[in-house]
Parts: sequence; C-alpha cells; structure tokens
Amino acid sequence: MSASYDVIVLGSGPGGYVAAIRSAQLGLKTAIVERENLGGICLNWGCIPTKALLRSAEIFHYMQHAGSYGLKAKEIEADLEAVVKRSRGVAKQLNQGVTHLMKKNKITVHMGEGTLTGPTSLTVKDEKGEEKLTAKHVIVATGARARDLPFAPADGKRIWTYRTAMTPPEMPTKLLVIGSGAIGIEFASFYNDMGAEVTVVEMLDRVVPVEDKDVSTFLEKSLTKQGMTIMTGAGVEDIKVDAKGVKARIKGKDGKVTEQEFSHCIVAIGIVPNTENIGLEKLAEMDRGFIQIDPYGRTKSKGLWAIGDCTPGPWLAHKASHEGVTAAEAIAQELGNKDVHPHALDRNNIPGCTYCHPQIASVGMTEAKAKEAGYTVKVGNFPFIGNGKAIALGEAEGFIKTVFDAKTGELLGAHMIGAEVTELIQGYTVGKQLETTEAELMQTVFPHPTLSEMMHESVLGAYGRALHI
Repeated sequence: MSASYDVIVLGSGPGGYVAAIRSAQLGLKTAIVERENLGGICLNWGCIPTKALLRSAEIFHYMQHAGSYGLKAKEIEADLEAVVKRSRGVAKQLNQGVTHLMKKNKITVHMGEGTLTGPTSLTVKDEKGEEKLTAKHVIVATGARARDLPFAPADGKRIWTYRTAMTPPEMPTKLLVIGSGAIGIEFASFYNDMGAEVTVVEMLDRVVPVEDKDVSTFLEKSLTKQGMTIMTGAGVEDIKVDAKGVKARIKGKDGKVTEQEFSHCIVAIGIVPNTENIGLEKLAEMDRGFIQIDPYGRTKSKGLWAIGDCTPGPWLAHKASHEGVTAAEAIAQELGNKDVHPHALDRNNIPGCTYCHPQIASVGMTEAKAKEAGYTVKVGNFPFIGNGKAIALGEAEGFIKTVFDAKTGELLGAHMIGAEVTELIQGYTVGKQLETTEAELMQTVFPHPTLSEMMHESVLGAYGRALHI
C-alpha cells in the first residue's frame, strides 16, 4: 500500500503531535507515524506521569507534617503500587486525549516503525507488513532516550533509567542517583519523600548546574536538610550488581575513592537522540547524533524538517511544541499560505522548570552568564519569608531573583526556587517576550495576597525599592 500527504510527521511526542495538529489546522493533508504510544515519551513516560508521582509524594509529605497546619493524622503510609497505578492512569487518560485530537483534526495515524527513504518519503513497518508514504514535506520528531553508563547499562532491576523509575519493581531502600539535572533531582526528591535514603552524585561542582549559582546553592542546602547526601565534583567509576543491590566506587571531590552499597541506582546523565537507523545519514547534517536545523526547523534537504529532542537543546517538551508550530506554519507558507507568519524561536525566552521539593524555575540569562556577555547588571532578590501568602501556606523557603541590564532596564533573566514557582515563571517569560523593562514591571499591579507579589518585589529590589524587606 501507499499514500500521499502534504505533511508527514515522524514521531508523536509533544513536538510531533502539535506539529501535526497545526498543519491540519492550516488545511494541510496530514499524517503522523508512531512506533509506540501517541504522545511520545513526555506524555507516557516523562513530563506528565512524573508530575503525578511527585504530586503523590507532595501530599504524603504534607500528611507527615499535618501538625504544622493544626491537623492530626495517624498511621500514614505510602502505597507505592497505588501511587504508580495512579500515575499510569493519568498517562493513559492523556494518551486517549491525543488519540481524540488526531481524529478531531482528521490526521491519519500510521502505527509502526518509520524509516526515511528520501527527504519526503518513508516506509512504515508493522507486524502486518510495510507501507510506503510520500509527502510534500516531512517533519522528523523522533525525540530521544536516556543515556546509559558505558560500564553499567540499565538492567531494569537494580540499575534504572527514568522509565523503570516510574514503574519500579520494588521500593528502593537506599538509592543512588547519578546526575543532578532535572530528571535526576526530581526522582531523588520523589523517592526521598517516599522514604528512601538517597545519595546524589554530580560530576560538576554544583547540583542543577544549568541554573543560577544562587539557586544551586540554596537547593543543595535544602536537599541536605531533607536528609539527602549530595556529592558534587564527584564521579561514579564503577558499579557492580548482585542480587542484593549495587556496589558503586565513587570518586569524591577530594580525589579519594570509596565503595558504597545501595539497593538501586537511577542513571540520569543526559539523553541520546533517536536518529540512528531511520535513513538520515545522507539527508541531514548531524552533530553528536542531533539533527542540525535553521531557526524554522529546516534541514539541509529540501522538504525535510526536524524539531524537538532530536535537534539541539534545550531538550524541553514546550520547546518542541513551539518548534512544531513554527515548522508547520513555515511549511504552510512555502505551500502558498499568505496568512501565516512564522517567527523563529528565541532560545533566550524558553523557561525551564524542575519539579523537585522545593521547585525551581528560570528563564533567560543567569547573573554569571549576563556578566560574561558584557552586561553591567542590576540584581534583585526577594525571599519567600517576606511574602504573606508563602507564610500562610507554610512554604516560606525560597527566593525570586531577577537580573536586569543596568543601562536599558531590559529583563535579562529570572530565577526562582520555592513553592509553585513553576506556575510563576511564565509572568517573566511573557515580559521578556514583550521586551518589557523594569519600568513596566514596577508599574504593574500584582494581586494580594499571592506568591506573585514576590515577582514585583524582586524587580523593585533590583533598583533599591523593595517594600517588604
């Protein structure tokens, strides 16, 4: 069999399915190819189900500290099997939602393994056979997978990647987490709240190293206070697995190597793009497996586009979705639609969120990066303890930091740690997108009592005008 379309999207993660929907909205005959589950890793095995796990851990944490809120709770227990079941149910519900969106937008779904045979053609194989598809344009959105340790690949029993960590065969008692990026820290936070003894090993000199240094310092102190062991400037040199657990040889920042025993290990040391064996070798320029694209998603081959985690970072679901919309609109424009005006992605305006306890969120340059770029900066920093709503919530731990260009008042970056900051960061992101200065932010009325008032106070603080500290 064969079929022809205006657009074919290879991969149905948050970049792929959004690209397909936008293409269909623009009147293009669209198909999507998926080898596993609609919604991709993010919806089925990443962003969404992990937040369900973390929500359960958060509630468990509050139940254990009920006395702090004038409440009494007895015989509190965590049922890991039930927690995981809820998480999988959330993923299933959203998978069904994507299936509905495909039908609603009249997008043809081809389930199977897709392989490019040219810039605008591919084959799809499943258990029934092979199908040939052609299109005017093809968008590659194949995503990425967890990177293994070269000397200790994940076995799903004692050494886990994020996938096993979301559906664990058993509750870890003593857990080693290798890597302190968003994935590593989120799982460290989850299992620590659920009762495991957690050790985090980070090769660089601080945890969450892409964040502002003040955020990293604050988080390390908070996690240590919660009972975690944090080892920075350290590395795992070897892991031995047996029926009882894992033995890891860890080289500390002092150069000394110690052998420590753990029940389980989670490896969170980055990702590998899913770009091998899909026919890209002669069609796209590659760098370490990532497809090189222009600001709209074009590859070097006419008609072939790429978006999301199979392209250069940051590797975030919302960045992939935005790229999907941009690519779809650029394709429609090439096909003669004069009503769309795609805008290239501004990587400085992509927020990042980490859902550990306390949460982290940021957008734009850190203070150090701004200074490295030659800016003279003004910096504001307002603590949660100065905010009435934070105190009322019992969440007085954290701060909001803003970085401005001292000459122009441009908001260069914002960095937050504390309760619900992942819901606050978009305010600054919108401000950056609209190119607001400190003047517009200062003159904005923030509702009381809300956590968002700290955003206002941080801006005021950068110019010596903070009111509540």
